[in-house]
Amino acid sequence: MVKGTHQAKEDPRNKDIQIFINGTFHARDQAKISVFDSGYLVGDGVWEAFRVHEGKLVFIDQHLDRLWQSAKVTGIDLPFSREALIDDIRKTLEVNDMHDHIHVRVMVTRGIKKTPSQDPRLTISGPNLVIIAEHKQAASESKNQGIRLFTSTFRRGSPDYLDPRLNCHSKLHEVQALIQAIEAGADEALMLDVNGFVSTCNATNFFMVKAGEVWTSTGQYCMNGITRSNVIQICESKKVPCYQKNFSLFDVYGADEAFVTGTFGGLTPVVNIDGKPIGGIEAGPVTRQLSTWYEELILQAIQP
Repeated sequence: MVKGTHQAKEDPRNKDIQIFINGTFHARDQAKISVFDSGYLVGDGVWEAFRVHEGKLVFIDQHLDRLWQSAKVTGIDLPFSREALIDDIRKTLEVNDMHDHIHVRVMVTRGIKKTPSQDPRLTISGPNLVIIAEHKQAASESKNQGIRLFTSTFRRGSPDYLDPRLNCHSKLHEVQALIQAIEAGADEALMLDVNGFVSTCNATNFFMVKAGEVWTSTGQYCMNGITRSNVIQICESKKVPCYQKNFSLFDVYGADEAFVTGTFGGLTPVVNIDGKPIGGIEAGPVTRQLSTWYEELILQAIQP
């Protein structure tokens, strides 16, 4: 089993799920899209992922805000409204009889190309919309034992050529960072920004705790994480000192605790970075408290 922030419990129901593609449903093993799709050809697309608990789409407004912003930034004209997309998501949940502990991924590509090319003018269809909903619950191993990070030599890019806040299909440099971390014996990668400050991880946002203070990056060179934003807001509401600032590996190696945040795993403790132990062998007290408050925030979000 793959260990990390996306480590999930096996669920045999996922073998028979129906995938939404442009208004129709297809069995998992029959869900296909053209090799001329712009997402396949050049990574030209945007995506969003969120959780479903007790039938409620958790933090859906924040996720759709990010999807619409990403589409606008990349010049993809979404041919549907937010309400229509939510309706399609609910249809996907209904056809799969899904209600709780569900992970949904929405993917939008620019469309089908006339020929393999970067040129958006050669797109001969409207955007392609794919919705994948899976029975997916985080495994307890990563939460209980924590994960190990390795600082990759692959940096988070500068906003003037591929803004790191953009939730797009082009994730190759993050994949390279993760491969490097795995080869080093770690679970996931820690990534620095173009100035050498700690930025984010390959698929999650990074936080450290020092003397009761919570530190995370400035946000200029990291993923625009919904869970990250919610944790920062929790700290503000609970009067926990939280700073978005520049800091280096010098600070990280001396941290009392560290954790990463993401939609699927919530808060996951980090127990080792570059071979150096961080805190104890499990989540520290600040991480545990923030995780409890985050779970309470989810419960508030799904209340009728």
